[in-house]
Amino acid sequence: MPDALLLLALLLLPFAGSVVAAALPRHAGGAAAAVAGAVAIGALALVWVAYPAVSAGTVLRAEFAWMPSLGLNLVLRLDGFAWLFAGLVTGIGALVVLYARYYMDPGDPVPRFFAFLLAFMGAMLGVVTAGNLIQLAFFWELTSLFSFLLVGYWHHTQAARDGARMALTITAAGGLALFAGVLVLGHIVGSYDLDALLAAGDAVREHALYAPALVLLLLGALTKSAQFPFHVWLPQAMAAPTPVSAYLHSATLVKLGVFLLVRVWPVMGGTDAWVWTVGLAGLVTMLVGAYIAIFQDDLKGLLAYSTISHLGLIVLLLGLKSELALVAAIFHVVNHAAFKCSLFMAAGIIDHETGTRDIRRLSGLNRLMPFTGRLALVAAAAMAGVPLLNGFISKEMFFAEALSAEVPVHPLLNVLPLAAMTASAFSVAYSLRFIHGTFFGPDPQGLPRTPHEPPTWMRFPVEILVLTCIMVGMLPAATVGPYLDVAARAVLGPATPAYSLAVWHGINLPLVMSIIALAAGAAIYAALHRRLREGMDGPPLIRRLDARRIFEQAMVAISWRLARRLERILGTQRLQPQVRLLFGAAIAAGFAAALLRGVGPGNLAPAPVDPVLALLWVVGAGCALGAAWRAKFHRLAAVMLSGGAGLVVVVTFVWFSAPDLAITQLTVEIVTTVLLLLGLRWLPKRVEVPGERGPEVLTRTRRLRDLLIAVAAGGGMAMLAWLVMTRTPADLLARHFLARAYTEGGGTNVVNVILVDFRGFDTLGEIFVVAAVALATFALLRRFRPAPDSLELPEQQRDADGAAGPQTGWMVVPFLLARLVFPLIVIVAAFLLLRGHDQPGGGFAAGMVVAIGVLLLYIIGGADWTEDRLRFLRPVAWIGTGLLLATGTGLAALFFGRPFLTTYFAYAELPLIGKVPTASALIFDIGVFALVVGATLLMLVALAHQSVRAHRRRTEEG
Repeated sequence: MPDALLLLALLLLPFAGSVVAAALPRHAGGAAAAVAGAVAIGALALVWVAYPAVSAGTVLRAEFAWMPSLGLNLVLRLDGFAWLFAGLVTGIGALVVLYARYYMDPGDPVPRFFAFLLAFMGAMLGVVTAGNLIQLAFFWELTSLFSFLLVGYWHHTQAARDGARMALTITAAGGLALFAGVLVLGHIVGSYDLDALLAAGDAVREHALYAPALVLLLLGALTKSAQFPFHVWLPQAMAAPTPVSAYLHSATLVKLGVFLLVRVWPVMGGTDAWVWTVGLAGLVTMLVGAYIAIFQDDLKGLLAYSTISHLGLIVLLLGLKSELALVAAIFHVVNHAAFKCSLFMAAGIIDHETGTRDIRRLSGLNRLMPFTGRLALVAAAAMAGVPLLNGFISKEMFFAEALSAEVPVHPLLNVLPLAAMTASAFSVAYSLRFIHGTFFGPDPQGLPRTPHEPPTWMRFPVEILVLTCIMVGMLPAATVGPYLDVAARAVLGPATPAYSLAVWHGINLPLVMSIIALAAGAAIYAALHRRLREGMDGPPLIRRLDARRIFEQAMVAISWRLARRLERILGTQRLQPQVRLLFGAAIAAGFAAALLRGVGPGNLAPAPVDPVLALLWVVGAGCALGAAWRAKFHRLAAVMLSGGAGLVVVVTFVWFSAPDLAITQLTVEIVTTVLLLLGLRWLPKRVEVPGERGPEVLTRTRRLRDLLIAVAAGGGMAMLAWLVMTRTPADLLARHFLARAYTEGGGTNVVNVILVDFRGFDTLGEIFVVAAVALATFALLRRFRPAPDSLELPEQQRDADGAAGPQTGWMVVPFLLARLVFPLIVIVAAFLLLRGHDQPGGGFAAGMVVAIGVLLLYIIGGADWTEDRLRFLRPVAWIGTGLLLATGTGLAALFFGRPFLTTYFAYAELPLIGKVPTASALIFDIGVFALVVGATLLMLVALAHQSVRAHRRRTEEG
């Protein structure tokens, strides 16, 4: 299989499965589980297909051009380290899917759960296989989004909503810091390509921006991997369903920070700043997490804090200046995934079969659930580091690295051996509490359900993971050795040190430390057993440090008090103050730039003033001033006068040989004027109240202030235009487009070629904005019920009861004429659309012409025609079709190895016609056309529908 196809299939398969699962009916849980299982197994198979090449040292890479000029390409990259993580994500994902099939309640919307799970898997694979830093940051934030949806899956519970919000707030904030760090790294290296970054280690470490880049990247990594003090979100995320907890804690979300640290270790590691920040964060997290875990009464809470501690251990290893420490960190990532996933599944089985996770209520389950008890016992022993299990070997490597750390260079590392033994002892203590408190002792009393063994297939994933713990613990070199070597060499290359995965290294100091930790942990648990069983008021020394309370107080301070204060300063319920503030900021920024850079005369002499054009501008200025003055008395007159000013602008564009701008301005003026007239129906009447300064009173002071702002803004723009037009730049930008419009864009209309080709990405973003505005307008107006007594309507549009309502009668003859003219309008629109690439026109202008035709039918035919007939035009379908055509045109270029939105141009030989120019930009333009028509129709439907609703409501009430 070609590398590009393999990597693309690996990335897209989970997202495709997510779409399929989401489309299933609510109660089709079995089908959704089958889809999710097939996707996970298929993705795992693709990972194994890549193993022969990866194990040989080959880096699989596929690059799809997106915006090469900005260094933004879709790059998929799979080396040995990424392969190992991809195997964990897909392999454990398949086991979690099988487990969730029996865990989830059929009454829940299970297809939605599996849709979220598969989308999360796809986002994880996106991070793991990202070969571009911007792409990595994008998928990084996607993991935060989908984990938010998974944690808050049971959104009817307060705990799920709070846990999801806390997780999203902290991890997404860290993701923004990571994105900023990625931008800094791209600036240092000169490229966002991951291979370029990995080859520029010395340049990055010696750069002046190394420290800011390091801080920003560490904020992203440490928040995602729940390192102190950002660890508070992880225990709150235990409100998620247990399959989610098992997946997030073992192989996915919390391991992303570790993945990033390992990935950038060759580039940014080894410096004093790295050792102090990463090492100290890992050391504190390891100790704090292990200590608090001992005192947790909830099984999942205990496992959550143990995850925090083990993540701290891995981060601490990555903070050391040692290649062997990095190998140990990667090894412990794999070991932790195996025993932690099995323990979470065991905790979920206990909760599923007994109805509680409270250790104080559980005891003696070994007699009622013997198979589950033995599986949990082995997994907990692996977590505690008992010999002949996988956790013991990576713990031995940790002890060895703690003893051999470079103490003279970093005095802080003197405490490492003691800290390592302390954390290991705490690990033994909370592992003993998990097993002894749950499975041993007297029979449980008063449980919500009678305990019994779960279904066989629900226990099967736990058996596989526990078997892995045993096999790796007894035969590490034969089982995990080759894969660990592939991952380590992908990161370290020739610098990969020699290491041994033997079970027995003789009696040495790390073995002695392990024995001491085992004994000390047992002693700690024996000393605290009675008090823990009775229930302690939180862990001693830190009882008052309630993470949830601290987070809530911080959120109140930031999002409530500060937001309220800013709202009082900047916010308003009226549009005018916001516009005033916006224009004031723009004026200040413009004048500040002028003062800093200086303003002087240009090198071109001003052209003589044409008296006809000057007279035309006098008319336009008069219309603008009249609109501002008449707005105080009559809004309809103000709208008509503003339209007159717009027509003067149209003539000005024609005067200066800009027909495309003139056509666009003319059509936009017509459509917006009509829509404004429709909107005027719902604006409240202005009332002058003598002696009062209410929000609707236009005082002389306010009008003078607005006049000054308008003069400053307009004068500033006029000055800017004069400065631009009286200067000849060294390299005229227009020359670039004029020289390349036909040869590269296939069109002689340079304006249209810029819109659909050179700056097509901007146009695509703009039509998405137009679609969003249209949908938002419809969503707001569909529920808007204006008070008829306050509407500003002409007297003839009030019925006998004084109710405001539109006329629904038809003007028969003009309406028939309008229906006859409408096909001609469509022909004109088609003419503008098809000629737009070579002559003035284009999709936007054509769409506006069709919208004008529809508006003409509406104005003449009446509101009742609008409600009955416009629905059949399906404006939302027009919008969706336009977006799909425009986006699909851009994506089609990727399949031919060209950058996104690259235009295809050629001549087609047609019989009897000859050569006809063809360009893919025409399809893009058709998409713009469809979207403009749909957006205009949707806003018209919203405004007209409100007219009919208000009229009928008043009629029924009357």
